Amino acid sequence: MLDAVVPGVVVFAVALIVPWLGRRTGHALGALATAAVTGWAWLVPAGTYYQVPFLGFEAVLLHVDSFSRLMGLIFGFIGTVAVLYSWASDAETRQTAFALSYVATSLGAVFAGDWLTLLFFWELMAITSTLLVWDYGGRAVRAGFRYALLHGLGGSLFMAAIVWHFVETGTFLFAAVPGGPETAGITAGLPAALAALGIGVNVGFVGLHAWLPDTYPRPHVAASVFLCVYTTKTGVYGMYRAFPEGELAIAYMGGVMAVFGAGMALLQNDMRRLLSYHIQSQVGYMVAGVGIGTALAQAGAFAHVFNHILYKGLLFMTAGVVIYRTGRENLKKLGGLGKEMPLTAVAFTVAALSIAGFPLFNGFVSKGMIISGSHYDFPAGPLAFGDFHTLEWLLLLGGIGTFLSFIKFGYYAFLHGEYDGPVADANLGQSAAMVVVAALCVFFGVFDGALFALLPFDVTDGDVVSHVYQTYTVDHIVEGVALAVAGVVGFIVLKKPLEKVGGAVPDIDALYNPGTFYGIRALVVGVTETYAAVDRLVVRTAETAMWTARNPDVFVHRAARTLPAGAVSDNWRGQEPPARIYLRAGIGIGILVLAGLVTLGLVVVALL
Repeated sequence: MLDAVVPGVVVFAVALIVPWLGRRTGHALGALATAAVTGWAWLVPAGTYYQVPFLGFEAVLLHVDSFSRLMGLIFGFIGTVAVLYSWASDAETRQTAFALSYVATSLGAVFAGDWLTLLFFWELMAITSTLLVWDYGGRAVRAGFRYALLHGLGGSLFMAAIVWHFVETGTFLFAAVPGGPETAGITAGLPAALAALGIGVNVGFVGLHAWLPDTYPRPHVAASVFLCVYTTKTGVYGMYRAFPEGELAIAYMGGVMAVFGAGMALLQNDMRRLLSYHIQSQVGYMVAGVGIGTALAQAGAFAHVFNHILYKGLLFMTAGVVIYRTGRENLKKLGGLGKEMPLTAVAFTVAALSIAGFPLFNGFVSKGMIISGSHYDFPAGPLAFGDFHTLEWLLLLGGIGTFLSFIKFGYYAFLHGEYDGPVADANLGQSAAMVVVAALCVFFGVFDGALFALLPFDVTDGDVVSHVYQTYTVDHIVEGVALAVAGVVGFIVLKKPLEKVGGAVPDIDALYNPGTFYGIRALVVGVTETYAAVDRLVVRTAETAMWTARNPDVFVHRAARTLPAGAVSDNWRGQEPPARIYLRAGIGIGILVLAGLVTLGLVVVALL
């Protein structure tokens, strides 16, 4: 029975119904559908496989293994929480319907069993997420256009890689699927490079990332909770499918993402923009784990996917409550909210300690697995020092930047100063959503075995991993506390310089947004002006030919310079010659000359 259910199709069907229902009924149905996906992902047997013919190919709409099951579990759960939060935050049913369609297409991508099906839902995911952004209107519309253009470019590169892969292998199937190829992943060489770049747009490779902080702060606060989850994590899943044995360059890109995202986040004053840069930073850890390619690192990558969805969703919910109650997004215009909004402040603290990787919180477990993988299972690299490797240094530096950023966020939003007026805390629905997620952040941090049981590899088995992972060792705890201390000291040192940073700090989009605009404008103007010039030339040539055909005698005399000066006005087009001009050659001569010219032209064309 369960193997006949395609969860993405079910959620998409619900999304089509929700806009026609009342707010309470529509959101209740949406929450029920996503909760059902969570239960289904937990119960469906491993190896479930549903294949249908599509355009002459065998499309695998459903493929359940340990990777897709984990993605389905967390996608379904956070979808339920986000729908509850949407209802409590006054989101309209149309917006929630777009959000559910976004959830549905993401589920379709992670449960796909072949590249063609994955690409189909991948592109639909870009469309549904764009519609979710656009629905809010205002500044979100332009951001949505830029978002759509970049994801269209990424999808095109990914499609080129898949087509090339099919030409090389003769199949779209994954290696893990019955009947699939013997080798896993995308074909090496240029197809792999195209796939890395195409997927790199979704995960936020440095240089391809600016859509993320540009888009996620724009729409409704409830829409941001959905957006922070699905696109980038589906990208991590796609990266694993393309590179299941890892890739050196991708691992290092993950390390650079961790540092760059944390550094840019530290400079932000807009709450959701700060959180968006930290999506890039934390996804960098996941990309590094996938790139390392060992069982420990990849288990850590997917553990971090699971944990990140929890604490990042919680962070966007807490920021959303602040915006919902105060109408302000800039940290410099807030302050002292800890007294006014104690539940939201506690929820933020749990999420901040989780994302920073402090002991007893879920981020400490998964981040430690990836860092251990970079230490034990990866080449030392050019910047290695002692027992620490280059990639490991990058990941640790990203951890310090994370502590710095969230100390800044918490200080200016909840601790510093006094808020100018009374403000209510989260309402009942928002509180319920945040408390449930915060509890899980602590649960999976304390009971790490519960998280290990969900992972695709058993990290406690020496036959599976090169180094058995233990979360709460002295070294790991010291490392986590040391990063926190470095973050606190760093904030004390940098506090005054950071206060001088105002407005949006420019990113690479400050170059390519105007460059693209004026480049396209120049292209359009160049094409239209060239067309106009050619049109004028053709019209003038046609008028000249028509006049010559009607007045061959004048044409011959002018060509032979036999007409007296001033006998014919320069403004001669369309006019008859003066009556005193007499023919000195017959009409047959003119026709002969024209025929000769046409013949000569045909000969030249034939020779060319």
